Amino acid sequence: MKNRIILLLIFIIISCDSSPDMNIKNIENKIVPQLIKDQYNVAFLIMNGTFNTELTAPYDIFQHTTFRKGIKSMNVFTVANTGKPIKTFEGIRILPDFNYLKDSLPKIDILVVPSAEHHLDSDLNDVQMINFVKKVAKNAQFITSHCDGAFVLAKAGVLEGRVSTTFPSDIDKMKKMFPSLDIRKDVLFVHDDKYITSAGGAKSFEAALYLCEYLYGSEIAISLAKGLVIEWKLDDLSYIYKENL
Repeated sequence: MKNRIILLLIFIIISCDSSPDMNIKNIENKIVPQLIKDQYNVAFLIMNGTFNTELTAPYDIFQHTTFRKGIKSMNVFTVANTGKPIKTFEGIRILPDFNYLKDSLPKIDILVVPSAEHHLDSDLNDVQMINFVKKVAKNAQFITSHCDGAFVLAKAGVLEGRVSTTFPSDIDKMKKMFPSLDIRKDVLFVHDDKYITSAGGAKSFEAALYLCEYLYGSEIAISLAKGLVIEWKLDDLSYIYKENL
């Protein structure tokens, strides 16, 4: 009887082990995004220091396309250089859906690069991350950035010969760092070829809604905006579409 009690206690201790590594491993094994045929696969590149708004604004807009009928909706998921939780600048912990260094990723149709705390300095020295962006850019239908995410695209070399923008107060920094680029002020976002760069912040909603209108038409974009209590009329916005230059 005594031996049975001891064995039972050992089993309970093992079952209740709350060590971070064990929990993370168990969670990782269970989380597998449902990749549905005939959807756009939309990957959000996240890392420690990612800013909430530049991540959640386009994520909300794109994810809500799944509730609209008759369109090729968006399947959203996160990618990072780790399978462990990342911590946003504002302190939210997020478990990435895929580790781009180890996992087999689905074909990425749209890559979203939100801004992060170190996109103006140390992140630009992350060779693996920059190479990941370069690789995805070759075949993706759209590459979008919000706020200082444009610095990552610039470092990856994909904005050469393109018109772009970034967070208003960082435009001069970007021009100095990448003098060959055509970087515009006083616009909310720029669409040049398959690249859409936005000023970021709350205007990340507008850039995401713009892509939805481009893909699905104004009726769907207005519907998505209403779902998030956003006034949406593309003609009222200050933006650049390269073909109009």
